[in-house]
Amino acid sequence: MEKPPFRQNQNCGDWELKERLGMGGFAHVYLYQHHETNEKLAVKMCRLELTPRNKDRWSREIQIMKKLNHINVVTARDVPEEIECIALNDLPLLAMEYCSRGDLRKVLSKPENCCGLKESEVLSLLNDVGSGIQYLHENKIIHRDLKPENIVLQDLVHKIIDLGYAKDLDQGSLCTSFVGTLQYLAPELFENKPYTVTVDYWSFGTMIFECSCGFRPFLHNLQPVQWASKVRNKGPKDIMAVEELNGEVRFSTHLPYPNNLSRTLLESMESLLQLMLKWDPVQRGGKVNTDSKKPQCFEVLEQILSMKVVHILNMTTAQVHSFQLSPDESLHSLQKRIEAETKIEVVNQELLQETGVSLDPRKPAAQCVLDGRGWDSYIVYLFDKSLTKYSGPFSARQLPDKVNTIVQEAKTQLPLVVLKKVWGEAVSYICGLKDDYSRLFQGQRAAMLSLLRYNTNLTRYKNSMFGFSQQLKAKLDFFKSSIQYDLEKYSDQMHYGISSEKMLKAWQENEERVAEVNHLDEEIMALHSEIVELQRSPYARRQGDKMDSDSSEMVKAIIQTVQNQDKVLKDLYTHLSKILLSKQKIIDLFPRIEKTLESIKDADNTVMQMQIKRQREFWHLLKIACVSDSRLFLINKVFYPSVRSLPTRCRSLSGRSQLNLSAPLTRSPPCLDQMTGT
Repeated sequence: MEKPPFRQNQNCGDWELKERLGMGGFAHVYLYQHHETNEKLAVKMCRLELTPRNKDRWSREIQIMKKLNHINVVTARDVPEEIECIALNDLPLLAMEYCSRGDLRKVLSKPENCCGLKESEVLSLLNDVGSGIQYLHENKIIHRDLKPENIVLQDLVHKIIDLGYAKDLDQGSLCTSFVGTLQYLAPELFENKPYTVTVDYWSFGTMIFECSCGFRPFLHNLQPVQWASKVRNKGPKDIMAVEELNGEVRFSTHLPYPNNLSRTLLESMESLLQLMLKWDPVQRGGKVNTDSKKPQCFEVLEQILSMKVVHILNMTTAQVHSFQLSPDESLHSLQKRIEAETKIEVVNQELLQETGVSLDPRKPAAQCVLDGRGWDSYIVYLFDKSLTKYSGPFSARQLPDKVNTIVQEAKTQLPLVVLKKVWGEAVSYICGLKDDYSRLFQGQRAAMLSLLRYNTNLTRYKNSMFGFSQQLKAKLDFFKSSIQYDLEKYSDQMHYGISSEKMLKAWQENEERVAEVNHLDEEIMALHSEIVELQRSPYARRQGDKMDSDSSEMVKAIIQTVQNQDKVLKDLYTHLSKILLSKQKIIDLFPRIEKTLESIKDADNTVMQMQIKRQREFWHLLKIACVSDSRLFLINKVFYPSVRSLPTRCRSLSGRSQLNLSAPLTRSPPCLDQMTGT
C-alpha cells in the first residue's frame, strides 16, 4: 500500500522541515532541522514514479554513500526513525550532512564571477575536488557526472555530491551505459563508447576552466552533439575553442583574458588543463607514475598546490608582482628580484604586511606566503622609502578587446550570445576596478597602521625623554639655587675653585638642553595632531559602487566607473602621501630624540659632577678655614692664655652647611703677621 504524497509542511517528531534544497530527475532533497539540538540534515527522497533502472541507480547511490568517508565527499548519515516514515514506495531515504553555502553553480552565477573566480577560490577548488576525485578512484568508483551543481560548499570546503550516476569499477572497468548532464561529459560518454576513470578528468578539467574564465572551454553555447564534430580535431594541447562572428572556430592552448589568475600560476594551470582536456581518453591525464601510481595530471595539480608564491603590490604603480619562491629563499634574495622588476633599490624597499608590520629580514621570504592560496587572499605592500609623495597611477586598467569595441561603437548591434559575453567582460572589468581600488585601500591602511606603530614608539621615546628632562630640570633648579647663593656669599672662592663665570655658563648650557626638550615635545604634539586628523579623514571610508540594457548603457556604466576611479585614486594617493610624510617626520625625529636623550644624560652627569666639585670645593674651603682658625687659636693661646673656648669660626662651620667667606676674620695681633711673614 502506497503512502500519501509528501507535504511541504510535514514535520517528523522533533525534526522540522525547513525547505526544499533541490529537485533532480528522480529525487528531491529537503532540509530538516532538529528542534532541540538544531542539527541539520539533507534528506534525499525518491519521487513517486521510478523506472526499474532509476531504482537501481538509487539503491547504488545509497550503497556507495554509506561506504565512503572523506572530507571532500559529502557524508551519509543515519536516517532518524521519525523521518523514515515519509519514504515513498518503500524505497529508502538517504540522509546526508547539510552543506549550508549551496553549490558551485550558485557561486559561478554571481555577476562578479562572470569571468572566473578569484585565484584563491580556484586553488581551493583544485585542492578539494581533486582530493575527492582521487579518493573515489582509489576506491574504484567513477563519478561520471561531475559538474558545478554536484559540488557543494560547507564553510570553505568543497564536497562532491550526487553519486547516482557513479559506477563501481568492481563491476568492470569499461562501462558503456550512461544518461547524464551532457555539457560536462567526456566525449566517449555521450558517444556511448567504453570509458574509464579518465571521464572524470575531462569533467574536472571543464569545471576548472569554467571556474578560471567564467565559461566552458569548447564552444560553450552549443550542445555537445553540435560541438563534438568541430572540436574532435583539436590539437593535443588545445584547451579552448571559440566560434568567431564569421563562423570560424579558433583554438587556443592558453587561458583567455580576462581572468583572475596571476601570471606565475597561468602557465602551470594551462599545463594541467592540457593534460585533462585531451580528446583521446587513453592519453588524457598523462602517463601514470610507476612509483606514486598517480597520473601525471594529479602530480601537476600537487605541484601547483605546493607552489610558494608571494604577491607584492607596488604602491607606487598599483601593479601586482608575483614571485615563485625557491625553498628557504631569503628575504634579501626576494628583494633583489623585486628590485630587478620594479627598479626600487633594496635599501629603499619597505615591505608591509596588511597589519602594518614590516617583514622580518632575519626570516625567510616564505614568511609572507599564506598557505600558497592566491594573491587575493594575502598580499604584501611595497613602498619606496625614498619617496614621501606618490603621484599614483591615474589611468585605469586596460579594457578587454571586446569591451573596447563596444566602447568605441556603443550602438553596434550584436547577437545575444556575443552581447552576453561582452557584457560579462564589462561587468568583470568594473569589478576589477573595484578590486584594484580595494587593494590600494588596504595598502593605504597598512601604511596607516605602520604610521601608528611608529607613533607608539615615538610616544614611548618622548615620554622617556620628558622624564629624563624633568629630572635634569629638577637637578638644575636645585643646583641653580645653591650656586647662586654660594656666588652671592663667596666672592673670593675663585681663588680656590671654579669661577662664577664658568659655573653660570655651564648652568645656562644645561638650561638650553631643557629648552630643546620642550621644543621637541611641541613638535611631537603637533605631529600627533596630524596623525589624529589622518585617522579621522572621511576619505578612509570605503566607497560604494553603482552601475546603472543595450551596449550604450553598459558603456555609460564603464565610463562613469573609470571617471570615479580616477577621482578616488587621486584622493587615495593624496591621503597616502600625507601618511608617508607624517611617517617620515617621525623617522626624522627619532635620531633627534636619541641625540637629545644622550645630551640630557650628559648634562645630568655634568650637573652631578659640578655638584660633587662644588661639595669638594666647599670641604676644601672648610679645611682651609679650620686650619687658619686653628693657627689663630694657637697664637691666641700663646698671647692670650686666658681664652679657653674653642675657635668660634670652627664651631660655626661645624653647625652650617655653607661658609660665609665674606665675614671678616678675627684680626691677628701685629706679631702674628710678623710670625707668619705677612
